[in-house]
Amino acid sequence: MNDDFDKWTVQVRKGLLDYCILSALAGRERYGYELVKTLAGVPGLGVTEGTLYPLLSRLRVQGLVTTRLVESSEGPARKYYALADEGRRTLALMEEYLETLNAGARALRQIGGQG
Repeated sequence: MNDDFDKWTVQVRKGLLDYCILSALAGRERYGYELVKTLAGVPGLGVTEGTLYPLLSRLRVQGLVTTRLVESSEGPARKYYALADEGRRTLALMEEYLETLNAGARALRQIGGQG
């Protein structure tokens, strides 16, 4: 792959990470490492612990996710993350925007194919 494409994919991933985190939490709360494994399993996303935990901290400060600490019999306590009400509203706005953006991109491809 060329450098320009690689740079572009990095920017796309950065732009989608918040959306992917909120989406992963939409159905239920998850503890940090479980969330890392879930997102790491998304082809092309390339999430690591070093990337995810600072984003989760920022999302918590922004009031989009909540956290709770649960003692574990299998080791240290686990921090669970869940969507806050504001996170649900933000996720809905993100989904609406992405649908609009995708529709626009499809329209541009059709226009381009007419030439």
